Amino acid sequence: MKIGASTLAGIEYDLENALEFIESLGIEYAELVHQFPSEHIVPDILESYNLKYTIHAPFMDVNIATLQDKSRANSIDQMKNSIDLANEIDAEAVVVHPGLASFLAKKYFLDDVYKLANESIAEINDYSRDLGVLTTIENMPTFDAMIYQDINDLNDLLVSLDMGMTLDIGHANHAGYSPDEMIFDSIKHIHIHDNFGDDDAHLSLGEGSIDLKRIVNTLENKNYEGIYIIEVNDYDSIKKSYEYMKKNF
Repeated sequence: MKIGASTLAGIEYDLENALEFIESLGIEYAELVHQFPSEHIVPDILESYNLKYTIHAPFMDVNIATLQDKSRANSIDQMKNSIDLANEIDAEAVVVHPGLASFLAKKYFLDDVYKLANESIAEINDYSRDLGVLTTIENMPTFDAMIYQDINDLNDLLVSLDMGMTLDIGHANHAGYSPDEMIFDSIKHIHIHDNFGDDDAHLSLGEGSIDLKRIVNTLENKNYEGIYIIEVNDYDSIKKSYEYMKKNF
């Protein structure tokens, strides 16, 4: 089983601080949150740690589904920059959010938002495939502006593109999916955290109500070969969650 932790925990510190902590626990992988304050990652620095990497492309102040052409093109370029970084450091996966629908866009132009999101995702997929980088699209929680909260619709799109999914277990639970309803053959990468279904809380594993054992055991029985990235709020939660993974799996 491949286990990693996201630098989202510790995002308020410099990247080296987060990497040192993750490495100190003996965790194999770190997922680099490739946006402010770590927008400009120096690959040479990463080599000084005994870690392997995945990358979370920017999700703050970007939107690959926006109706504004120039903004969408810039957002796609930022995804491609993360894919370029992944290619340079031999990262094992890149995670991309599918985009957002603002209030007016959701009210009047939601079909256009999804059409443009799908076109953007296809473009990102083609770019990634040409470089031999695994890029995945993440399912979203139930927040108003987020699209592809419907994990089945996301899976259908990804199957049509021969593209992988990042299953975010906490997001799927927040969207009301049961453990068995979260499992798809398209899953190539996983974000694991806990909640009670009422909020995307990113709690330590075992501190919410998600049947994590059922989900992980099902994935393992289906010979899932990807990485489980612990995506929680702080360093203590990484430590607790890593202990949970080692104890239960």
